[in-house]
Amino acid sequence: MTQLITTELVELDQNLGSTPEDVIRHLAGRVAANGRATEVEGLFADAFARESKTATGVPGGIAIPHCRSTAVTEPTLAMARLSQPVDFGAKDGPADLIFFIAAPEGADQEHLKLLSRLARSLIKKDFTASLRAATSQAEIVELVEAALADKPATHAAEAPVAAAPAAAAAATADTGEGAGAAKSKGPKRLVAVTACPTGIAHTYMAADSLVAAAKEVGVDLQVETQGSSGAKALDPAVIAAADAVIFAVDVDVRGKERFAGMPVINAPVKRGIDEPDQMVAEALAAADNPHARRVPHFGAEEQAEHEAEEKGEHIGTKLKKALLTGVSYMIPFVAGGGLLIALGFLLGGYDITGFADKILAENSLFNLPTVYPALAWGPLGAFLGAVFFKIGALSLGFLVPALAGYIAYAIADRPGIAPGFVSGAVAVFMGAGFLGGIVGGLIAGYVAHSIGKLHVARWLRGLMPVVIIPLVASIAASGLLFVFLGRYVAAVTVGLNEFLAGLTGASAIALGVILGLMMCFDLGGPVNKVAYSFAVAGLGAASLTNQAPWQIMAAVMASGMVPPLAMALAATVLNRRLFSLAEIENGKAAWLLGASFITEGAIPFAAADPLRVIPASMLGGAVTGAISMAAGVGSKAPHGGIFVFFAIDNFLMFVVAIAAGTVVSAFAVIGLKRFAVKKQVDTVETVPVAA
Repeated sequence: MTQLITTELVELDQNLGSTPEDVIRHLAGRVAANGRATEVEGLFADAFARESKTATGVPGGIAIPHCRSTAVTEPTLAMARLSQPVDFGAKDGPADLIFFIAAPEGADQEHLKLLSRLARSLIKKDFTASLRAATSQAEIVELVEAALADKPATHAAEAPVAAAPAAAAAATADTGEGAGAAKSKGPKRLVAVTACPTGIAHTYMAADSLVAAAKEVGVDLQVETQGSSGAKALDPAVIAAADAVIFAVDVDVRGKERFAGMPVINAPVKRGIDEPDQMVAEALAAADNPHARRVPHFGAEEQAEHEAEEKGEHIGTKLKKALLTGVSYMIPFVAGGGLLIALGFLLGGYDITGFADKILAENSLFNLPTVYPALAWGPLGAFLGAVFFKIGALSLGFLVPALAGYIAYAIADRPGIAPGFVSGAVAVFMGAGFLGGIVGGLIAGYVAHSIGKLHVARWLRGLMPVVIIPLVASIAASGLLFVFLGRYVAAVTVGLNEFLAGLTGASAIALGVILGLMMCFDLGGPVNKVAYSFAVAGLGAASLTNQAPWQIMAAVMASGMVPPLAMALAATVLNRRLFSLAEIENGKAAWLLGASFITEGAIPFAAADPLRVIPASMLGGAVTGAISMAAGVGSKAPHGGIFVFFAIDNFLMFVVAIAAGTVVSAFAVIGLKRFAVKKQVDTVETVPVAA
């Protein structure tokens, strides 16, 4: 195993700047100068992006900026003792001890465990005092390696609890409202989960801080660390015996349903380091408070969402989150199904729709059909075309149920999936289409969510998410569609399809412009997803006599390809001087991303210069959408870009539309940048290697 830290990676009593950005950039340069990273800018960007999410300063004058980065070639630890402390966001003031942890994307578990062990050592006052007293780089390296060799602090998630069997027996015997009374006898027990996005430092420091704070007040606290070096789940008996749970997390808690019904204190992971004693005190108070916030029965909604809801979060924000979740889970069904249908048309001809069922019922690979579409690639092509078409059609059949199911899932978590899928199937049966699926999913989700908030006896809790919530929510959502809403939503759906089928001339071009603007407005965000969802939802109604949905799909896909292609053209071909080195590298990747219809390939450019990149992208997207609709280009595939050429009608004009929009956007962004050129990021000077 390679050394995590060497004397060349240590700087003592140096002034590295006045801001965290200065310090991180300098340490990233030192890592790269020692051959442990391929580039400075990429490593700095990843580390500073992590720092921007959550400040890495911790009590005691310490900061631990850290990240995972594709630029890192081997796990590395760089350390600086600053002569001029820098504010990294700790409540007790600036930091003079900086540990920069750089891990590769695919770091092995042993290295990650060592880095996590170091982070735990940093909350020990004797260790930090030794670091401040060290007189040489070699002494620092020796101290760090000694800390890495020590065994990590023991948590209950990693060690058996003597009281667990008794607690489990008590929990099993307790089936009524007397549970709280039974637990109140004897000392309080707490459990906690700590987790941060990177899972290297804060996760474990918060765990040790909470354990130490609980120990000071005589409370047994057991922690489950959900970090990068692996996690061992808390024993169910320990959870059952606990009086309250602490979530010190910046990400989703895995297996949150295990804590359903327990009083909960939820806060960012950094608070577990900064204020562990306060969190323990709050958890103890919550354990004795019958009105304390509790982990929902469905177990996956974030505490922040509950707080936002109580503060009156706008209903539009809630609906947007639910709809985008449904769309994101629906897309794989649509993408796979659409491509398979396109392959079916390619091999079996466009008339395969009328032959597929008969061919599959009467023929096989060893008994190829003799009656098949005229445009099929022979008997074998007809059979394979029927297979691909049918698989694709069945996949698309899940479009509306998946949309409804995962809208309900976004609102009520897993108990919402079943009633959501059922309401989506009812919407299909009634001809209400994707609009009916949206309505059914929202109803199912909110009914399931409301039931899940009810306080019920302990013996009933296990039945809530698997029986009671799905049953009642299914009856409510599907029943409303059958009895009241379904026929009206179906009428709206039929009217919308007839309107789209009748679009011609100027009205079709105007629709193409609107779709192009939406696809390029937020580069994969909510507005982009609305346009994309509108297109894919209509594919099920497309046919040779109603090609409008195919044309809309082509306009959406072509427009979505423009931003990354335009940024690639501008940054790598037309005018490299207007772009930073990082943007030029991103531009090289954007060629493939754009050709594959991954609009998000333009996000690095938009993030650096949104006021120029986004308007330029929208201009090109509008041009592409207009040309595509005017030329009657159609796409039977919902994704894939130029790589699904076989599924695109009038492929030549498809390419022309994309090329026109790309050129317009590229020249527009260059023109906008020349009016007020942003100061380019200075390259980092090579850091001299210490002798």
